[in-house]
Amino acid sequence: MEFTKGHGTGNDFVILPDPDGTLDLTPGLVAALCDRRRGLGGDGVLRVVRAARHPEGVALAGEAEWFMDYWNSDGSFAEMCGNGARVFVRYLLDRSLAVAPSSSSSSVSSGGTLPIATRAGLVRARVEGADVAVEMRRPRLYDTATATLGGLTLPGAAVDVGNPHLVCALPAALELTALDLTRAPEVDAGVFPAGVNVEFTTPGEPVTGTDAHVLMRVYERGSAETLSCGTGACAVGAVALRDAGLDTGTVAVDVPGGRLTVTVTADSCWLSGPAVLVATGTLTPSALTP
Repeated sequence: MEFTKGHGTGNDFVILPDPDGTLDLTPGLVAALCDRRRGLGGDGVLRVVRAARHPEGVALAGEAEWFMDYWNSDGSFAEMCGNGARVFVRYLLDRSLAVAPSSSSSSVSSGGTLPIATRAGLVRARVEGADVAVEMRRPRLYDTATATLGGLTLPGAAVDVGNPHLVCALPAALELTALDLTRAPEVDAGVFPAGVNVEFTTPGEPVTGTDAHVLMRVYERGSAETLSCGTGACAVGAVALRDAGLDTGTVAVDVPGGRLTVTVTADSCWLSGPAVLVATGTLTPSALTP
């Protein structure tokens, strides 16, 4: 089995090419691939399959050639992964499966972006030098809830970015680095019946060219704490703009793995940052299973 390893601000993925959808990918195999001691290690798996060859992508096959089949490291599905989408695009370009959006090729939409099919619908990407930016749905703040971590209970904003998020600001006296995220925060299952990604935030120093600057850590459902979460950064950016009294704008979001830039427009959200491929090779699937 061929593989590539890549990451976006430390959010790392095992990428599996499967253009015709013939790979027998199972939850057990995904979990084994993502095992950091007995497998390749990763926050998730990105299967690269043509939209027309995947049952969840076929409806978008007329708009996008490729479907991002994303799996969490525990073998569960996720509707969307912002950093994963950016790394997915980097892989397509690197392997000449697509061309850079600046090209006039028919695989690029008339708006100068590369369309990708996902479980959350169509996303569009563009290349910005060393960075890749993806356009996703505008984050929707729809409820309030709490997260409990140890003896600490924090109020937060529930945000839909194609997948669910709970954004919780820390009290001024509490350091972000002091949080113990080795276990999942407790949340209200009534608000989040399918689970939720929980982001914890503190304000950062002003950054030139942005409307706000936020520091963030995240506990992702299905993957535990990760160094970065793209959709989580979008959720955090939307909450930061709301708290600043703004409906649109640009937010710098610093995660343990680096910096992401979130730009919320009237009808969408752009997530921009580095997307890197670090290794490629072959693996023996039978060696990964007990």
